[in-house]
Amino acid sequence: MKCDFHVHTRYSYDSNSLPKEVVETALQEGIDCLVITDHEEVEGAKKVIEYAFGKSILIISGIEVKSRKGDILGLNVKETIPAGLSAKETIKRIQEQGGMAIIAHPFSFLYSFKGDLEDFLGEIDGIEAFNAAIFASENKKALEFAKKHDLAFTAGSDAHFINDIGNAYLEIPGDNLSVEEVLKAVRDKKGKICGREISFFEKVADHAKRGLSKFKLLC
Repeated sequence: MKCDFHVHTRYSYDSNSLPKEVVETALQEGIDCLVITDHEEVEGAKKVIEYAFGKSILIISGIEVKSRKGDILGLNVKETIPAGLSAKETIKRIQEQGGMAIIAHPFSFLYSFKGDLEDFLGEIDGIEAFNAAIFASENKKALEFAKKHDLAFTAGSDAHFINDIGNAYLEIPGDNLSVEEVLKAVRDKKGKICGREISFFEKVADHAKRGLSKFKLLC
């Protein structure tokens, strides 16, 4: 299964992707599983799950939370978690819901995890080892860190717009896996990183569009 672990909808302040468009695009791109990770919000995930019902795609409810140290993905999280908490408290709240706490783009120049990530090795469930929206050197550092510390890892497009869905994903052995089976494969480090980093000019355009999207109104 091709699993994109980092996707936003218009329920994130910096995205304009409609839930219906997210599902239809993923299906067109041959993606079998999406984790919807809106900023401090799970309503988008609920809408995507509703629309995907009966379709040949698995949707996992997730979240991206801005802790005081940096962004943390919560996989299989169904309740909102506020921004601005300590990293340890954010991790705790994700895991209290039965979710996996994954440090997002830990070595990104713009969105790095602040402080010594090694201090959190006993608490986090893994790191994002490939994010299509950041630079190759930053992803390389993340993957090397995961290997050095035998950490679970994910890969995701960090798509804020539908044209980026599926740019990066984990290829996980098996077909028609359940949420629990996908997450177990991540914990067992059975996924293969696939996809591409978007170009420099695509990055510039992406961040410009994110900025413009902040002015939208949800309806």
